[in-house]
Amino acid sequence: MSDDAGDSDPVLSAGDQPADLAAVVAKPDAEIAIASLRDEGVYDDSRRVREYGTETVALPILDPPESTDVLDVVRQTDPEPRAPDLETLLRERGWDDDSVADAPASWAVVGSVVLVSLDSWSDVEEQDIGEALLELHGEADTVCAHEGVTGELRQPETRVVAGLGDTETVHTEHGTRYSLDLSQVMFSPGNQAERARMGEVVDEDERVLDMFAGIGYFTLPMARAGAQVTAVEKNPESFRFLGENANLNGVLDRVSLVLGDCRDVEATADRVVMGYYDAHAYLDSALDALEPGGILHMHATTPEDLLWDRPVSRLEAAAEKEGRAVEILDKRRVKSHSEGVWHVVLDARVD
Repeated sequence: MSDDAGDSDPVLSAGDQPADLAAVVAKPDAEIAIASLRDEGVYDDSRRVREYGTETVALPILDPPESTDVLDVVRQTDPEPRAPDLETLLRERGWDDDSVADAPASWAVVGSVVLVSLDSWSDVEEQDIGEALLELHGEADTVCAHEGVTGELRQPETRVVAGLGDTETVHTEHGTRYSLDLSQVMFSPGNQAERARMGEVVDEDERVLDMFAGIGYFTLPMARAGAQVTAVEKNPESFRFLGENANLNGVLDRVSLVLGDCRDVEATADRVVMGYYDAHAYLDSALDALEPGGILHMHATTPEDLLWDRPVSRLEAAAEKEGRAVEILDKRRVKSHSEGVWHVVLDARVD
């Protein structure tokens, strides 16, 4: 974050005109407050978040908030504009045109952590990139290089390149709060729309089996919408956060937590979610749990030239083996997985 703004910024009084205003919140509440201020339409993206004492931050706003809970509203005497872009900041650090052209074009902010893919950079260059990203995102305090996910338990490979080095954070999307440690469990920012969508498609009290629950990616939005979710996760670290997140979002009464292999779980569901790239290998277990007329959401990675034949044929073959019929309801590309390969989702009704 930027230099301490200090406690000398004046508190807004009744006669003050709204100008260069900032809302003071506790540091752990910053991301949730920013999301709420944006929803109100009063967050000012043109200025930087600044520290305000040791335990709080000042969030730039256009007008005093009406519904967001803040500690104070102050008027900043020396507001700092947000840095224009990464390229400008790297040039200020002495980078030439060729180096700037090769710099990361995208990254993700997950809670207070910036995730970025870095290839073939020196330690000094990585630190430059990390410090520049911290300047761009005042609400963040750590930058991590994301180097993929490995193994059956989908464990991330990350390393700190700048900032405080605290990889545990709380990330908020559409009102759902995800507590996680990015050095221990995976989180895919590119799946945000799919996570939000799952909270929209379920009915209240619908029985859902989430076969690969992780930290609650899909479980939490569905439970918040009123569904009764059996959430199964094999990775003990992810399972720990799954329980914490169910409690954090106030849905423990609607989530049944199961640590183990989803193939060993006996459940009956109106909807089955298979948020795993190799979900097709578990279709027999999914179909065993799914009631006739139920909805199946099957994730997959598929080369461009096999869309949509491969995922559809796999689902249809598994259903035919069980003597069941499939109606494809929707086919979606979630994001690019790798060059020429897509992360996709099939929605299907299985009779």
